[in-house]
Amino acid sequence: MNYKGLFHPARFPFFYGYVVVLAGTIGVWASLPGQTVGVSTFTDPVKDALGLSRDQFSTAYMIGTILSSFFISAAGRWFDRYGARMVAAGSALVLALGLFIASFVDVMSAGIQSLLAIQHWLVPFILMVALFFVFRFSGQGILTMSSRNMVMKWFERFRGRVNAFSALAISLGFSIAPVLIDRLIIGFEWYGAWQIMALCLLLMAGLAVLTFRDSPEKYGLVPDGRKASEHCKAIESKELRSFEPHEAFKTRAFWMYSLILAFNSFFITGFTFHVVSIFESSGYARSEAISIFVPMAVVSVSVSLFFNFMSDWVRLKLLLYIMISGGFMAGVGLIGMSHGWGLYLLIAGQGISGGMFSVLNAVAWPRLFGRKFIGTISGKAMSMIVFASALAPVAFSLSYTKIGSYAFVAIPSLAFIFYLAIASIKANNPRLPESK
Repeated sequence: MNYKGLFHPARFPFFYGYVVVLAGTIGVWASLPGQTVGVSTFTDPVKDALGLSRDQFSTAYMIGTILSSFFISAAGRWFDRYGARMVAAGSALVLALGLFIASFVDVMSAGIQSLLAIQHWLVPFILMVALFFVFRFSGQGILTMSSRNMVMKWFERFRGRVNAFSALAISLGFSIAPVLIDRLIIGFEWYGAWQIMALCLLLMAGLAVLTFRDSPEKYGLVPDGRKASEHCKAIESKELRSFEPHEAFKTRAFWMYSLILAFNSFFITGFTFHVVSIFESSGYARSEAISIFVPMAVVSVSVSLFFNFMSDWVRLKLLLYIMISGGFMAGVGLIGMSHGWGLYLLIAGQGISGGMFSVLNAVAWPRLFGRKFIGTISGKAMSMIVFASALAPVAFSLSYTKIGSYAFVAIPSLAFIFYLAIASIKANNPRLPESK
């Protein structure tokens, strides 16, 4: 029996959407090497091996990520055109290749410099720009987007409840990732850790080919496994039209939700990328910096679990303002990092904002604009998210190296949050007259 027969959705003994949820969750886990939390633990050993300063390494990360953001919108169109299986498997293979090449980046840098008879930081800098482009484009960009969108296409009324499971698993996985990666680096060095992660990505590519499937309608099924009853009170219990991408991009809702998601990406990326330095500059130890992700994850998972379940019934705008509040708390907390209250506020704010990110980045786009063009629409938002994350390491680094404290980057961040709070008042759902 071939894989098409073994994993044919219409022949499965239960609704195949639940297989999709599990496979999509693993797909997001597999994107870890391209996520900030998967890169940040490598920052110090890799920059030291290459002889790059913190600012140079951060700038390489920024440029590589910015370049990747220019192509992610196209990847969204690929998802709509070619489907989740092909796009996810391809991105996993590209990320695996990038990790394997990266494990030899110090050798390549030394070889190129010897061949050119020069000793200059620009050689390892350019190599890291190229590698960061591959990591961010294939990992944070394509693999994450295709895995998440696939799940959202298989559910409508149960979308929030299903995403609660997926988000919980992803949050737990990402929260323990820095500790696990740190142990890999200690046990196998940074290059060995990257090689092990590359092997895992090869397995992910095979899993995508076997289990990833596009919308249920292609297999004669319906979202959620059954049609809604006449008395169903879920927001998406009635059939609504899907917006064309050009229509979606003209709405205030698209831009407000995209911007708050991008802000969260900016802030958490900058914080995570320099987490050890941020804590040390505030009088904390390295071990405390690594362990901070655990209480943040507890808050994030709790918020995500509760509001994912609630998202099937409550207005999206309420969720939007909860996320805005979390961003405000995180900014104020960073300013007060050297004080006890600042640390607790930072944990709570980052946890709330991160938890709401997992809710809105999944449920907002199909709720606001429908499932038909979810790849193109979410791809545009993802490009903004990745672009914002690109600016963060340098912004945080310059705040510390040029001004003397990471707290200064929080001031413009708080101003931006205030703008979003005002501008989002009219960010209504364009599909629903009751603006849910």
